[in-house]
Amino acid sequence: MLNPSAVPSPQLFSPLSDELVEAVNLIEQAHNWQDKYRQIMLLGKLIPPLAVEFKQADAQVKGCESQAWLYHYMINGQHFYIADSDARIVKGLMGLLLVACQGKSTNKIQQFDVKQYFARFGLSGQLSPSRTNGLTALAQAIVAYTHDVGT
Repeated sequence: MLNPSAVPSPQLFSPLSDELVEAVNLIEQAHNWQDKYRQIMLLGKLIPPLAVEFKQADAQVKGCESQAWLYHYMINGQHFYIADSDARIVKGLMGLLLVACQGKSTNKIQQFDVKQYFARFGLSGQLSPSRTNGLTALAQAIVAYTHDVGT
């Protein structure tokens, strides 16, 4: 998975919009699970879809119940990602991970604790075991890219 055969243009790997960051803040501020869920779904809508030609098997994150794709590019010692999923909730959860990791150094990403991060949002215990496993797989893929810095 760390070396997909087709990779999006480096120009697509960039810092996230303020709108995405603000959407994550709204999730954290939501008072109940229904509001958080709705905000997660809205966050997913803010992430641009991946072009069909990049929805390839070698870019898929293994371990996700839904189809999920992840690409990585390193710019000046910072890691940038593009992600997409065929499931709206997964795409929103991916957005949470992107906000935590986009533009960060190798050291910061390798120290990232996905369980603690999702607990901060009150998501622990709210996601099904298969969703939790999928998110863990996605977080592990994000970290794995920091070990394969030649991409």
